[in-house]
Amino acid sequence: MRAQITRRARLLGSAGLGAVAALAFAGVASAQDAPQDEEATQVEEVVITGIRSSIESSIAAKRENSSIVEVVTAEDIGKLPDMSIAESLARLPGLAAQRQDGRAQVITIRGLGPDFTTALLNGREQVTTGDNRGVEFDQYPSEALASVVVYKTPDGSLVGQGLAGTVDLRTIRPLQHGRRTIAANARYEWNDIGALNEGTTDNGNRFTLSYIDQFADDTIGLALGYAHMSSPYQAERYEAWGYADAGGGNVVIGGAKPFIMSSELERDGFFGTLEFRPNDRFHSTIDAFYSEFDNTQVVRGIELPLLWGGSPLSNATVEDGLVVAGTFSNVRGIGRGDITSRESKLTSVGWNTEIELNDRWMLETDLSYSKVDRTDQILETYWGTGRNGTGPTATVDFVMGDDGVPQFTSSLDYADPTTMLLTAPQGWGGDVVPGGQDGYLNKPTILDELQAARVTLHGELDARAFSGIEVGLYISNREKQMIADEWYLSIPGGGAVPVPAEFLMEPTSLSYAGIDGILSYDTQALLDSGFYDLVRNPYGDVQRKNWTVKEDVAIAHIKVDVDAMTGSIPVTGNLGMQVVYTDQYSTGFAATGSGPTLQYIPIDGGVDYIELLPSMNLAFELGDDLYLRTALARTMARPRMDQMQAGRGFGFNPTLNVPGATISNSPWSGGGGNPELRPWIADVADVSVERYFGRSGYVSLAAFYRYLETFVYDQQRPMDFTGFPVPPGHVPVINEGLYNSPQNGEGGTMWGIEFAASVPFDLFSPALEGFGAQFSISQNESQIERPGTGVRTAIPGLSETVGNLTLYYERYGFQSRISARHRSDFLGEMSGFANGRTLRQVAAETVLDAQVGYEFQSGPAEGLSILAQVNNLTDEPFFTYENGDERRVINHQRYGRTFMIGLNFRY
Repeated sequence: MRAQITRRARLLGSAGLGAVAALAFAGVASAQDAPQDEEATQVEEVVITGIRSSIESSIAAKRENSSIVEVVTAEDIGKLPDMSIAESLARLPGLAAQRQDGRAQVITIRGLGPDFTTALLNGREQVTTGDNRGVEFDQYPSEALASVVVYKTPDGSLVGQGLAGTVDLRTIRPLQHGRRTIAANARYEWNDIGALNEGTTDNGNRFTLSYIDQFADDTIGLALGYAHMSSPYQAERYEAWGYADAGGGNVVIGGAKPFIMSSELERDGFFGTLEFRPNDRFHSTIDAFYSEFDNTQVVRGIELPLLWGGSPLSNATVEDGLVVAGTFSNVRGIGRGDITSRESKLTSVGWNTEIELNDRWMLETDLSYSKVDRTDQILETYWGTGRNGTGPTATVDFVMGDDGVPQFTSSLDYADPTTMLLTAPQGWGGDVVPGGQDGYLNKPTILDELQAARVTLHGELDARAFSGIEVGLYISNREKQMIADEWYLSIPGGGAVPVPAEFLMEPTSLSYAGIDGILSYDTQALLDSGFYDLVRNPYGDVQRKNWTVKEDVAIAHIKVDVDAMTGSIPVTGNLGMQVVYTDQYSTGFAATGSGPTLQYIPIDGGVDYIELLPSMNLAFELGDDLYLRTALARTMARPRMDQMQAGRGFGFNPTLNVPGATISNSPWSGGGGNPELRPWIADVADVSVERYFGRSGYVSLAAFYRYLETFVYDQQRPMDFTGFPVPPGHVPVINEGLYNSPQNGEGGTMWGIEFAASVPFDLFSPALEGFGAQFSISQNESQIERPGTGVRTAIPGLSETVGNLTLYYERYGFQSRISARHRSDFLGEMSGFANGRTLRQVAAETVLDAQVGYEFQSGPAEGLSILAQVNNLTDEPFFTYENGDERRVINHQRYGRTFMIGLNFRY
């Protein structure tokens, strides 16, 4: 075993133990000895619901937690305040969402993206539907959640903690709920941009049913629920190939892809909780969640190879180095009729038992299992005027729009089914399909399975500074598998074929890019009919995409609860330590060549290591409702699984296989994953000052600093290729070569400040009761230096400025809310060529949402409420750009506004 403990971890561990000793022997007095107010004051309890109830519950949870946290609480059963979990989280201080196809799907915490964030369900690690560890929150119905807690600082007992933070999704506990409740919600939604593709819809629905009850003298609790969603979304999706050298120091668009996308996300989720508490000494809870998720995107458009396609440019108009208008001749467009779909099934089960051993000690056990089965289909089909460079070409005029999207005028009618034919216009893939491929089919499968067990002993202490102790052991086994399956599409007999009449549809408009219409047809039905022959992709890069990653993790932890006095100041919190042992292993293939020359061998690798993760969270009560919180911790995030996989491509160049060859001019080369990759590690410090006003008001000012000890970069390193196959008749003169793969490198630093406030306006005047506001703003900075570049850059996913503002009113059953969330530009992860990962500069955005509703509080309709909501009220686009010039747009997507109306009923 090559387990290692770093020197910095040992020093931080010593510092944590030193803090324990300092609190124990610095003469602090027990908090129980502090004078207590002997007069009890009785106050009238006012029960509120809805927005203000959610705010009060969230603030109470934030105030009472020993860590620095942010909390979202459901306004009512099955009713979080937004359309999705990610949208609710994106309103919290220091958090931001990245929109994907118009939906807030992944989040960043203090500038670090989903690779650095862990999501839990009821405190348990979960598998993910994506290729890596980042949770896609669309998988979980927001209606199933009672609250979400975001830990910005960890403690010793928080298993699965992320480097940036940890998101814990929590479902309702029926015995804690304490009463029978039947709740039903129904929603109807639509998008004002319309159904952009024929055969798709612009309206959808959601409905939820929840049942909560208690039996056998409140010793058995049951919660059951079902949530259905059918949600359409649309996009005008433009993409530039990039910007080419137009001469004279100017650049021009090299090629363009104006597309239209229509999608429908369907999800059915089932959730349940069974609790058993026959007495005060025994409590057992079983949670179960199952979700079926189907997301289908219909995408139609045309690729226009311009300067990079060999089309000459004339009549150019230049502004500040950018050609903003001109004419391209001999343009051979590639029409596209595509479908992208994802089907996934997620199962999660957990069983928690608490046994009071005596008045001072409690034993807790927890077993959990989660699994994902996911299959994608990325289907492309092509059309044009002729096969492999034959047929008429177009003269295309263009003018760059103010939004960076060109307006094209073509001499060809791209909607004419008699001249626009199913074929391979550019002859791509001609080495596999004679004359060129007529499309492509990619069907990857992901299998992800996680089993975990945890045992924890909780005890009370009578020490002067410490009130409790917790020790435990957590063991998990996770296996994630990627299976690649890819084919070229070929029309039997080749040539160029009209779309069969039974599959032909009305033309699709690309008017946002100046093109009135393009050829449209039922792509899926055309494939299912057997119209195309499927030719399996013979290249080695498909073989090496098949991989399995396994992880065995054991975590031993100790946490000591602090309850003390420093002078006259009460101090609470905790000190903790985790010892994390990880054994990771991956299998895959090393492959090269294609078809008859395809060569591959199985390959594997792995590593094991130990990390010490000390933590400290202390809260000083400086005065009535005034707290100073401090935190120190060492955190880690395990690498991306696609970076840990063993699969790799390699090559052997016989022309370099000569005597005297060295590693720098070796015939061997390669690239792929790194199963020996170590985690990201950071040392963090946090401080927060919080002032609370009653139950629904507070202001806070926080600062944080992270020293990133390591970061992961793609780098070249020497590799021994002994045993790898070579072309027949060759004997390597050297077995070493350079291999490009993710490697651990030097990290960097990041820091920031956060200001947040929740202000009920009745603090200023009773006449303003019911009105209020929530506001937060964060300023972040970071820098890392990529090895060998000498250039310091920001961390991907980090926006320097993140802000949120919500204004609300709730009284007499009426409620309304308008919310804005803003993030400055950042380096974001996008889907690139061949469904791969690429980083783009994402422009700043401000997204505005609004909601109004009314709840009947008496009479025959009591318990019924109505709701109207709109997302993306200002139709904010999403776009990326290059070279720091927002005119050089790479992606531009417009989603329109999504409206929703609905009814809620609670009995």
